[in-house]
Formats: sequence, C-alpha cells, structure tokens
Amino acid sequence: MITIENLHKSFGHKKVLNGIDLTVNDGETVALIGASGSGKTTLLRCINFLERAQEGKLTIDGKTVDFKHTSRKDILAVRRKTAMVFQQYGLFKNMNAVKNVSAGLTIVQKIPKEKAKEMAVSALEKVGLADKLESYPGELSGGQQQRVGIARAMVLNPHVIMLDEPTSALDPELVGEVLTVIKKLADAGQTMMIVSHEMNFVRKTANRIIFMDEGVIAEQGTPGEIFTHPKNDRTKQFLKNFTDEFVYMI
Repeated sequence: MITIENLHKSFGHKKVLNGIDLTVNDGETVALIGASGSGKTTLLRCINFLERAQEGKLTIDGKTVDFKHTSRKDILAVRRKTAMVFQQYGLFKNMNAVKNVSAGLTIVQKIPKEKAKEMAVSALEKVGLADKLESYPGELSGGQQQRVGIARAMVLNPHVIMLDEPTSALDPELVGEVLTVIKKLADAGQTMMIVSHEMNFVRKTANRIIFMDEGVIAEQGTPGEIFTHPKNDRTKQFLKNFTDEFVYMI
C-alpha cells in the first residue's frame, strides 16, 4: 500500500501540489487525469524523489518518510520499491535491449551479470520483444523502445510502477501496442500509477480515476463514476473534451 499525506510542492512562488492525500492499494491501477499543469507528473516525481516536496509524508510498503527530513538512505529505500516509465523512453543509446533492461539489476541491485541477463530476457519476452533482444534503441520503433522501458521497470520487481504519459511521444499507430502491455500488467495485479490523456485506455484499465485540478485532487472514483456520473463541475468540463470516437484495440 502507498499512502501520501498532506503533500505540498512549490517551484519558487508557484504552488504545484497543495495538500495531496492519497492511498493506492496493493494490486490497484490508479490513473491520474487532468489538464496540463494540474500537478499529475509532479506528484509521480515527488513519490520517486525526482522532485523534492517541501511538506508531507509518504508510506510505501510499510516504510514511512517525511519529505521535510529525508536522508539519502530514505530516498534509496523508496526508490528500490518504485520504478518509473518516462515519456521519452530514457534508454541508453549505446546498449542493446537486454543491457538496457539488465543495467539496473547489475548496477543498483548488484545481481550477477548472467542472472541479470536471464531476468532481462524474460522481461523482454513478456512485452513481446523476444526477437529484439540484441537491438539498439536506434533500431527500434518508438513503441518498441517504450516496451523496453516497461520491461526495465518490470524486471526490478517494484512495489509500484509509475508511468508518466507513456504514449505521448508515440505515433498514433504505435500507441496500441504499448497500451496492450500496460493492460496485461494491470490484469496481472501489478500496482501502478499512470498519468495519461488516453481516456478510453484509462477507462478500461484503471481501478480508480483521480482527477487533478490546480494542484489538488478535485474528484476520484471508479471509471464508471468519473466518466458516467462526475460530480465536480471542473471534471465535467474536462471530460467534455474527450469522446469515445477513437478506441484503441487492447
């Protein structure tokens, strides 16, 4: 379980997160939606300490840290329980797919190279890239690169995988292949937090939808509640921008 209490984050005088309280249960897929600048990505980055929040507490898998008083040891402990999938893939261009996936195992977790390679191959097979093990990022499509990024997160066996707009950098025809992999992870019970503008996808995949607006959680509920009977006026206004006209095959 992940619990966030009274999380505040500012950049200079600009308040980005204003007292976030949130619980994510084990095995749950939570989707964060809302307009650009509402604080969705910053929330994920604070959880993984890619950004330092000024106030609040985080409890993940039984370990609690205070954002005001975190040590390097605390940060490393949290990061070992989390994995991030980024918009721009973040792959090492001089490493093939297997090495990209196994790097975290050998460098951070100190797993022997041969064992790490076996784990990386298994993860790549699970995301449908068994035939691309030796391929370098420049030889892969955007969808394939993002699937390598997902395999890299999976192989760490994290308590939670956080995905920040995992399809935003992809051509439209490549979106479906990445969403299919994420849907399989959700169905397998992997705890995930996903920032996405793919409304059809989050409606089908998430257990719970969080609508964020101006740094606060304006509304949350099941996909049925949020998409069919939203209560907050701002949620209603936001969802009017989306239709079910385009449905990705997953």
